[in-house]
Amino acid sequence: MSQTREHSGAHGPTQPLRKHGVAPGAAARKRVAVQLASGTPVLPVLIVSVIVVVDLLGGAGLTWLPLLAAGPALAATTNGPRGVLCVGLLAGVLGVTLGIRDGAPGRELAAGLSALGAVTLASGLASVLRGRRERVLAAVRSVAEAAQHALLQPVPAVVGPFQVAVRYSAAAAEARIGGDLYALVPTPYGVRLIVGDVRGKGLPAVGVAALVLGVFREAAYEEPDLLAVVDRIERSLARNLRCDDFVTAVVAGHPRPGVLEVVNCGHAPPLLVRGSAVAPVEPAHPAPPLGLRALTGETPGLHVLPFADGDQLLLYTDGVTEARDRGREFYPLAERLAQHLSDEPTRTLAALHDELLAHVGGRLHDDAALLLLRKPTAPEAAIVQAVSSAEGEVIDVQSLRYGQGRIRHGQDRLA
Repeated sequence: MSQTREHSGAHGPTQPLRKHGVAPGAAARKRVAVQLASGTPVLPVLIVSVIVVVDLLGGAGLTWLPLLAAGPALAATTNGPRGVLCVGLLAGVLGVTLGIRDGAPGRELAAGLSALGAVTLASGLASVLRGRRERVLAAVRSVAEAAQHALLQPVPAVVGPFQVAVRYSAAAAEARIGGDLYALVPTPYGVRLIVGDVRGKGLPAVGVAALVLGVFREAAYEEPDLLAVVDRIERSLARNLRCDDFVTAVVAGHPRPGVLEVVNCGHAPPLLVRGSAVAPVEPAHPAPPLGLRALTGETPGLHVLPFADGDQLLLYTDGVTEARDRGREFYPLAERLAQHLSDEPTRTLAALHDELLAHVGGRLHDDAALLLLRKPTAPEAAIVQAVSSAEGEVIDVQSLRYGQGRIRHGQDRLA
């Protein structure tokens, strides 16, 4: 996905219980082929060979000798200094052979070979510098990967009584994290979650997202009241944000069976799926975004939402709903969600995410996050919890529901 990064890990499609193996011989041959392809300067050697063949067929002599420098110059973009020097040495030997064959004057031959040597040395130095930059970039990417897992921790496919799926894409070039945030944690007061969007992009937005997630994870364990969790986040942001910064967010909790509590702080309304119907969960008392309460004096309200078996709740950021196609049309999330509904959240979000990328032409221009929560029916919940506990694996609930053989297999494993 061009400049967008998808957070996979636990967020990808659920894998069946059966393991798929790869033949050791085939894997070894593939590794050897990759190593040869990455370590051998195939294209530079091919270019040198073409120049030699042209010289032999045309008899043009020294006219073609300077073009041999293209070999080591090209090798510097794909190979290390050893590969560059090997290509330069090959080009030099062939240049001397062609010069002697064509009777080139010694002074002109020496000048051509000197130029070839200078290009080879410069290319070798460029290759060394490129290798250093690549190692630095790899280190930076590893740090970004660690930051991704620290801030946006992978969400299991089953959390408490819920099936969960997450899709996240950062719009910034080469970024894995951005200003959108999400977290879902089991606490003594039930499962609690947050999905939010920080004003702005880049590293400042990442810093604010880290602050919000840190406060939420601590407060979610300590505060019995969901509104108190929101108050803790608000107080922390009031101390640390600049005057023009804010965070829109939806904070939800599952304090008891059959109920969800939702607090909306200036965020896009979640979408509730009940049967085949999709409806937005509009806040009864609209509240300002987090960080702006002191300016308005308004406090958010608690929305108690019935949430029965089979119901689903989709939380998202405006990077999804404000994504435009070439005709400047917004992505119709509610309509597409109704079309892609399934009993497996990972499948639903995979279809939505793929369609969203197709809608924008392959690249998102804003961070986008999707979190889908589903309360499985009683038979599904029993099988999911039992089999996942026994095997420590993520399983395909829809296949379990419709494949009686797999259900019997899971029950036999438990017996």
